[in-house]
Amino acid sequence: MARTANKNGDGPIIIKKYANRRLYNTQSSKYITLDFLAELTRKDIDFKVLDAKTNEDITHGVLTQIIMDEENSGQQMLPVGFLKQLIAMYGDSMQGMVPQFLETSMDNFRKNQRQVQEVIETAITSGPFGHLAKQNIEFMRSAREALMPNLGNLAGKKPERDETVAELKQQIAALQAQIDKMAADRAS
Repeated sequence: MARTANKNGDGPIIIKKYANRRLYNTQSSKYITLDFLAELTRKDIDFKVLDAKTNEDITHGVLTQIIMDEENSGQQMLPVGFLKQLIAMYGDSMQGMVPQFLETSMDNFRKNQRQVQEVIETAITSGPFGHLAKQNIEFMRSAREALMPNLGNLAGKKPERDETVAELKQQIAALQAQIDKMAADRAS
């Protein structure tokens, strides 16, 4: 269930989409990007996109555009076979059941995702090289956070890619130094 996030806390953030394709956050009174809406979605913050002229709810189309942008940017998550099966369902007698099935499946997947992550981390980190595995997991979390901009960055200041790459290189170098030190300590 998405968290409500308007000024009064009693409904979704209202986003207006204008004919020039610009998106306007009525809560913050700022123009925003599709990336900002993707981040709101990842943070489970509820929003609704309305056509500024007609006041029609166009959230579905905007979310579909975000998925298309993600898929085209190399972040492909939807397999070709799945897309073909989905397209084949349009016009089928079972079409009405597909949205509820997909939504329920995704809800169950997300609920179980954290539990599965914890089980895998426990299994990996309990072995003889557990301390290395823990450091690698922490490094991956740091890398993910560095590569995924936060809401503040999306609102106006996006970190430069070069700065992010430089930070990651520093983190990799620091991790490599720790590994080298542990290897030297074991050798002695």
